[in-house]
Amino acid sequence: MSTNVLRTADGWWVVLGERAVPVDTKAATTTELLAERDAVREAALSGDTGTPVADLAALSPVTTPCRVVAQMVNYRSHARDSGFKGDIPPAFFRKASGSVSGPGDAVVRPSHVKFLDYEIELGLVMGASLPVGTVVEERDLPSYVAGLVITNDVSAREVQLTKTQFYESKSYPTFTPTGPYLSLLEPEDFAHLLDLRLKLSVNGELRQDRTLADMIVRPAQALTLLARFQTLDAGDLLLTGTPGGTALKAPPKAVEKIGALLPPAVKWKAFFKSQAKNPHYLSPGDVITATIATPDGRIDLGEQRTPVAAAN
Repeated sequence: MSTNVLRTADGWWVVLGERAVPVDTKAATTTELLAERDAVREAALSGDTGTPVADLAALSPVTTPCRVVAQMVNYRSHARDSGFKGDIPPAFFRKASGSVSGPGDAVVRPSHVKFLDYEIELGLVMGASLPVGTVVEERDLPSYVAGLVITNDVSAREVQLTKTQFYESKSYPTFTPTGPYLSLLEPEDFAHLLDLRLKLSVNGELRQDRTLADMIVRPAQALTLLARFQTLDAGDLLLTGTPGGTALKAPPKAVEKIGALLPPAVKWKAFFKSQAKNPHYLSPGDVITATIATPDGRIDLGEQRTPVAAAN
């Protein structure tokens, strides 16, 4: 069974139901904690009555700086929403690790951003080095992936689309809420990954709801493709794509064809004028709720609940 770990300003905790037991460790980073799995196991078996989880202020269980890499268009439902047809070539992009924030921290919308979008994603936390050239088979996943986290790949859509700039549009501070739990997996847990269901709601309205079975490129293949050019180390984070249901969707084909004939400035002005009528983009005061779990609770990454705030 997986073991859920929570991080606070005071250290690391093993979550046991509604209570949490402190881990006897001086680890300051996720990488250091992963090197002390025995201390985590001892805390889980200690019999300590612990502290109510509700009394703890959770920080991101992925500490920074670290590499943050993301997969683009990696769920069939998202591909349909985005207007893709046929085979979709695997693609990756980087996010600044300064975008990583806690599971209860506000997502801050920059003053120049009007079209702020959400993307629930399963995050893989590396437990070992993945050198360039590594080939990862399904059976090898426990050797490289230590655990899982909930992440939200928050996106400034007008920056992304008009500049074709993923790095900027997805790297503002607070644009990668992470946690609350780092779910450390045992080797037998990996057989249940496809049962994980990702759910994201805004103000109680369900927007995204899919299992990993909707994935196009699954974790082992993704790590193999990424290792063609990118080294990863323990503590690094891979976001594995989002299901359909984001606010941004491709326009109808007829509109897209007309738009292709327009100068870029005119095209984008018209597109965002139409998007202004879309009520699904995030606004200050909204609350995003995200969960990832298997139906039987074998793997349960907790609940991430983040308000949206305007920049000062």
